[in-house]
Amino acid sequence: MGKRRARRELLRSLSKKQKKHLREFGEEHPFYDKVFACCFIGCYCCCCLHSCLPFQSDDSDKSSKESDSETEVEQVSGYHKLLATLKTSPESESEEEEDESESEEAEESEAEMGSEGSQDTGEAEEGIEDKNDVPEEEEATDTAEQMLSQEQADGTDTSCDPCHGVIEEFTDVKHESEFSLETNFMEEESGDCNADRRDSNPFKQHMDKELEEKEIEKMSTLPKTSSQSQWPRLGQVVFSSTLEKQKTFKADKEFDVKQLHLHKPLESTWPKVNKQFLSAADKPTDSSFTPLQRELFCIMNSYRDLFYPERSALTNGEEIRHAYCLHALNHVLKANAQVLSNNARRRDRKPGTDTDDHRDQGLTRPKVLMIVPFRECALRIVHLFISLLEVNDKKKIDVSNKKRFKGEYGSDPDEKPPNLKRPEDYEAVFAGNIDDHFRIGVAILQKSMRLYAPFYSSDIIIASPLGIRTVIGAEGEKKRDFDFLSSIEILIIDQADIYLMQNWEHVLHLMKHINLLPLDSHGVDFSRVRMLNLNNWSKYYRQTLLFSALQDPQINSVFNKHCFNYMGQVAIRNVPLTGSISHIVVQLPHVFRRLEADSVTSVIDGRFQFFIDKVLPEYRDAIMSHTLIYIPSYFDYVRLRNYFKKEDLNFTHICEYTKKAAVCRARRFFLKGEKQFLLFTERFHFYKRYTIKGIRNLIFYELPTYSHFYSEICNMLKATDSGVDATWTCTVLYSKYDAQKLAAVVGIDRTTQMLQSKKNVHLFVTGEN
Repeated sequence: MGKRRARRELLRSLSKKQKKHLREFGEEHPFYDKVFACCFIGCYCCCCLHSCLPFQSDDSDKSSKESDSETEVEQVSGYHKLLATLKTSPESESEEEEDESESEEAEESEAEMGSEGSQDTGEAEEGIEDKNDVPEEEEATDTAEQMLSQEQADGTDTSCDPCHGVIEEFTDVKHESEFSLETNFMEEESGDCNADRRDSNPFKQHMDKELEEKEIEKMSTLPKTSSQSQWPRLGQVVFSSTLEKQKTFKADKEFDVKQLHLHKPLESTWPKVNKQFLSAADKPTDSSFTPLQRELFCIMNSYRDLFYPERSALTNGEEIRHAYCLHALNHVLKANAQVLSNNARRRDRKPGTDTDDHRDQGLTRPKVLMIVPFRECALRIVHLFISLLEVNDKKKIDVSNKKRFKGEYGSDPDEKPPNLKRPEDYEAVFAGNIDDHFRIGVAILQKSMRLYAPFYSSDIIIASPLGIRTVIGAEGEKKRDFDFLSSIEILIIDQADIYLMQNWEHVLHLMKHINLLPLDSHGVDFSRVRMLNLNNWSKYYRQTLLFSALQDPQINSVFNKHCFNYMGQVAIRNVPLTGSISHIVVQLPHVFRRLEADSVTSVIDGRFQFFIDKVLPEYRDAIMSHTLIYIPSYFDYVRLRNYFKKEDLNFTHICEYTKKAAVCRARRFFLKGEKQFLLFTERFHFYKRYTIKGIRNLIFYELPTYSHFYSEICNMLKATDSGVDATWTCTVLYSKYDAQKLAAVVGIDRTTQMLQSKKNVHLFVTGEN
């Protein structure tokens, strides 16, 4: 009875959000990392029930309140029936005893556990988590009933909650006519978008330009020509274009907000919203932009593609978010104002008048797609939109479903795990709600904003790569949709480096399905569709804004191969002068060993062969114990783990899919020297940031994706207090294809020397002074 009472008390102590996550996924969110095993089987069955039902995407707008309420009652009763079939697992007590045997190490782990983004594929060899104790049917049923009645009492709409049995996602359909572009007209005080002269308004200049087929063919076949210039704040800027060479693109040292052609009310609201970033040094210029924002917005407002690889969550992240939100909102307001203004003209025109002058729309309504990694980012973006649209406290805009949005995208500050000590950059990246599976449509019309709008009624779509991928689907799936991506005019991919830690394939999948001709008309008035959309030239007009914390070949590839803007591309290409090796405080010799490879594809096998032939034999001796092998790629990790098992080496391993108890055991075995090698993946370090104790020898199988991870891992050696002066070593493998990563670690001058030298081994010593 003691165990049951403890489980019941634990369930009651959880917040609504934690209970919802337990029902939906069978465990607490990885940020808290205390798996509530009692609910695993019940929630697993509940999820199985959901998977049997047909998938419904965000754009579904055929639901009604009556059907929602009916299905809610039916599904809850079905959920109870499932719970009634469950029985207590006989293996639970032995599993609990095993966990208790790790209690000392587990307590340390719980204090250190950070957040972990949702991974799309599990490790096959690790298997799924064992089934633990299940509360008795009566307790679980009573709890579910209490929670359901409580939510209903609070006025929460549970009909769209997947935990209550209905998997159709919530979309706001009752405001459909109110936010329809086709049936609304321009208000007089809002101003006429066409009042701006075509020769001065960047929006009109970009969207009204008519390309010829010769120019399209030229962009498809000829290589780009590039030119470089030095900007005061951005540094080295590379401008590239396929069309005729344009004049040197320079930054405007000073510009007035009125010269930017911002749509009402952005001219008046932007200075107030952005004043938090303006220092005393910026105020004498009377500019409402910081130096960084001024140069970035100068590029954005020219409708060129932009790649900025120096975004930092600690320093300039919010500064950049404000700039691209201003640009996206300005674009949407101008586009919608043009449609509403032409609606009035069409209404007042005389019969028989030519209507071809009013081509102002795409094949579908969504104009801006914003890809962000976590719900917290979407929350901040929507709050920014609201702040930019509200002129003052007296003139509040009407935001539909705002309460629901705050509940689903907000976070409870009290839910943060106690005693969590992590680096500042980790705290900044994983702040707030870090769920990475979401998507939401936003419609903006004059003085109102509509959240949870169906995709085909939205102006802006905010989504994570995983969230958008589940809607797009894969080839062969019956339920898939990507028509809403056909007329995207601005694509913003923020914090692209984080997607390398999640699943980069989702980003590539999105890029392959954007700006394709739709399979259905979706009720569009073809007399209003721009010719560029009808000609399937949308991708040549789409502006792509790409922000990242680092330069990486995969990110560069997306910018170079999937951006076709006729205005050209602008990339910031600054080279690191020092590198993260200068931040290492321990006295440590770093041996960099270069391996030869003929191509990018052959370097994978070449690195593996080089490691097992030349590096590993040096560390097989028992003297070289406490060796940590840092592996950025999960596929390389699996390959090495299988090889170590085959050779029967004394090793343990930790990856992003390893269970908490196994992590505790691996860390303890490694610290005590019971295991000679520890295989350690980069994604585990990204999501957890553990301090691994007991390291004496380091091997970097490949250079880290994040350069500061190199110094972090090396500085872990000082956490080892063995009482004697141990001989520490560090070996790094690199090839000529790792030039960017190498420069970020050792600096550009050393990189040039290391890649051009005839010697394959280079030695650096840190911490001598």
